[in-house]
Amino acid sequence: MTLWAAIFLVALISIGFKAAGPVLLGDRAMRPRMAGVIALLAPALLAGLVLTDVTGPDWSGIDGTLCAGLAAIAVTYALRMPVLAAILCGVALTAALRLLI
Repeated sequence: MTLWAAIFLVALISIGFKAAGPVLLGDRAMRPRMAGVIALLAPALLAGLVLTDVTGPDWSGIDGTLCAGLAAIAVTYALRMPVLAAILCGVALTAALRLLI
């Protein structure tokens, strides 16, 4: 399978998943509990992807500078900084630590 065929297939599956909700629900409203679960799926998936990317295969590639940058993003976001500013703080800290180490 070529790269473009795989991209096209993933796009079709994504469109199918997105279309399944309105088709199955119709005009009915979703229950609040189910809406809450669906709202939490994206952050949980993102956290899992970030964790596996940071730790590397078999948890052997943990990068301390990257962990410090992620911690900086979490702290600045918790202090109510805008998302872009929090990300820039994390990137700046990671770059500074990598320069120093």
